[in-house]
Amino acid sequence: MTDQPSLAAVAGRSPAPAARLEPDAIGVAQDTVIGMASAAPAVSVGLTMAALAAAAAYASGPVIVLTAVPMLIIANAYRRLNLWNANCGASFEWVGRSINPYLGFLTGWLMVIGSIIGTIGPVVVLGPSVLAVFGANATSTWPNVVIGTAVIAVMLVIAVAGIRLTARTQVGMGLVEYLILIGFAAAGLAVVLGHHPGTFPITRAWLSLRGIGGHGSLSAGFLIAVFMYTGWDGTIYVNEEVKHRRANPGRAAIMAVAFIAVLFTLSQVALQGVVSPARLQANAPDALVYTAGVVGGGGWAKVMALALALSVTASTGCGIVLTARMIYGMASHRVLPPFLANVSPRFATPVPASILVGLILVVVTWLYLLTSTVANAFTQVIAVTGLLYAAFYVLTALAAITYYRRRVITRPWDALTLGVLPLAATGFLVWVIVKSVQAAPAPQRWSLVGIIGAGLILMLCARFTLRSPFFRIPRESDTRKH
Repeated sequence: MTDQPSLAAVAGRSPAPAARLEPDAIGVAQDTVIGMASAAPAVSVGLTMAALAAAAAYASGPVIVLTAVPMLIIANAYRRLNLWNANCGASFEWVGRSINPYLGFLTGWLMVIGSIIGTIGPVVVLGPSVLAVFGANATSTWPNVVIGTAVIAVMLVIAVAGIRLTARTQVGMGLVEYLILIGFAAAGLAVVLGHHPGTFPITRAWLSLRGIGGHGSLSAGFLIAVFMYTGWDGTIYVNEEVKHRRANPGRAAIMAVAFIAVLFTLSQVALQGVVSPARLQANAPDALVYTAGVVGGGGWAKVMALALALSVTASTGCGIVLTARMIYGMASHRVLPPFLANVSPRFATPVPASILVGLILVVVTWLYLLTSTVANAFTQVIAVTGLLYAAFYVLTALAAITYYRRRVITRPWDALTLGVLPLAATGFLVWVIVKSVQAAPAPQRWSLVGIIGAGLILMLCARFTLRSPFFRIPRESDTRKH
């Protein structure tokens, strides 16, 4: 599972399972779609459209574009680290090897829990979208439970069956979802620019940083936009199965950020003005479907509901595949139970880890939809998902700076791309984290405390119960100065 098997003893890895993930199975285009699907464009826009329009005072476009800059910088840090060590443990391994193994474990924990929570969040809104397509009651509990469970089960089977089938499925769903989003964005823009009755006109203030009347809040807008972008790093966790595994996953990460930035900007700017601010806020929970209905009528609203359903289904499939590989990468170092590092000889996938993720998703989905107490508590956890991603993005950027530190001080270009820019992006994300924690209600803060506390307990179990040799690996750094 590593690019340097001869260093296994030095790195303290447990004996590798006989079966391996399938190498050279997918290309850079398929990997890019996996990263985009993990970010779930339709769901992200649907969940944040009204909130971002209000926070930025309709200057949503500049906020989304500006947020793409640090994300591209972080994606480049992932690219450079993947050139060093193309491993599906990714940031867990990179932070552990370049900075500190204990910090590496916590990074891996944030990756796993962030991915699981980020997958469950959209799943619980899948049922209403599907029911809306068929004109059924979207609030019925058991139909929502059945739909969520069925989607998780189907995507689990696909995830187990192999990365090639997963990639083909993601490309098929992604193309339909993105075409629907782009089509409605074009139609919405035509409606707004045509000054149709009831629309909210585009003005120069939409292109400013402060929005209409200077009432926009950059900090609030950035908090929402960072949440929108989370997930693009999914291209990295299948790196062992991508052709040219060192180079292509990093390229795919950068392309995924660029493409979702375009989708986010087009969809948000075009559709936020289709209705008045009051009507947009009144329909905030289903803003994407509502605006699609205004543009094209009830039939076209169902088409947008289909795009949302595809987006959730795709992100669920990616969540299972990517989280399983994170767990597999960590278990290979025995920081998680070793059986989770087993790979099926027939399917070349981490079947035990995939099944574990699928079961967790089903159990939590049932508890969320059937138990109001759990739903209320888990809603607070879902609300901090963006912070978890921001935290391990920060740690990954710091790992890139640390690993390539000799180049940073000797080569001007590397000083910029591996020093100044990642440090600036890190500062931006730390600022977002601090502002988010300050603005968060007490239940969300306690959710963060609980997640970190659980990670510390698991880390101690890995160190003293599983006796993982990962915690004794030596620090590594790039020794080339030129």
